[in-house]
Amino acid sequence: MLLEEFDFDLPQDLIAQAPLEKRDASRLLVLNKNTKSLEDKKFTDFVDLLNPNDLLIFNDTRVIKARLFGTKVTGGKAEIMIERILDKHSALAHLKTSKKILDGTIFEINKYVSIKVIKKEDDLFYIEFNSDLYSYDILEKYGHIPLPPYIQRSANTSDEKRYQTIYAKESGAVAAPTAGLHFTDEIFKALDNKKIKYTFLTLHVGAGTFQPVRDDDLDHHQMHSESFNVPEKTIKMIHDAKSKNGRIIAIGTTVLRALESKFSEEIIQLGFKETSIFIKPGYKFKIVDALLTNFHLPKSTLFILVSAFSGSDTIKKLYQHAIKNKYRFFSYGDASFIERS
Repeated sequence: MLLEEFDFDLPQDLIAQAPLEKRDASRLLVLNKNTKSLEDKKFTDFVDLLNPNDLLIFNDTRVIKARLFGTKVTGGKAEIMIERILDKHSALAHLKTSKKILDGTIFEINKYVSIKVIKKEDDLFYIEFNSDLYSYDILEKYGHIPLPPYIQRSANTSDEKRYQTIYAKESGAVAAPTAGLHFTDEIFKALDNKKIKYTFLTLHVGAGTFQPVRDDDLDHHQMHSESFNVPEKTIKMIHDAKSKNGRIIAIGTTVLRALESKFSEEIIQLGFKETSIFIKPGYKFKIVDALLTNFHLPKSTLFILVSAFSGSDTIKKLYQHAIKNKYRFFSYGDASFIERS
């Protein structure tokens, strides 16, 4: 299976650079599972698409201010993108500088905070902070919201709220679970009024979600690893919904990855685990029946995932329709609702 099979032309002006004024003002492109026809709707129509025994599952991860800017003693500048906090003094990070980074290099964030490069492993660096990350709340004080690389502007104060779901709870992500950005208190009230059940899991989205697929042969691509937890309550609600022929609806690809990883275990075990699952055409889905998701990058692992979920030809038609009708793409863009083929 070749990467070029998952390419398409995307006009740059369709890449959303900022959120709409209201979260739920976005559009929703719905794929009818039976007829394969497409329907243009508003996101506020989403609740009308749900059935009484359906179960919605959300990712309650919270985006941390993971982007830091530092300077070497010699004057060279660096951008430090935290991938994962390991303990109160150390983290894994992506580093951008103009010169090669050597072990032992020190970057000063300001006169109080500095980091030391310990070693490089693959594309990531182990770094060590001179101060306690938690006690001094370093990222919250000196970090910046890590907007995706395709947003061609710096993060501002409004992004601190809008690049975060309203139900974000568990800190640890460096990218937002963007399908959840459309949800408002009014949408949740509508779910409650219709007696639609919903629950949560946690998957800390890593910066690797934006990394390109570097191998033309998908069988050789190594997925990044992310930490996730599916609580016992959520597992029980899934079994209950399935017993009543309800659909398990993943709110975002991060939820789908977490659920498919969890239900791949021979014996379901609780607690945080690592997943590097790569879902591509031919994958046999175990648990998720429908997916609410934004529109994804050409040749990305997420576009490959939705192609596996609803069929490559179907997804290509859906994206062609979205482009023709000027849907907004990526993190701050519009959404689609698709079912498993």
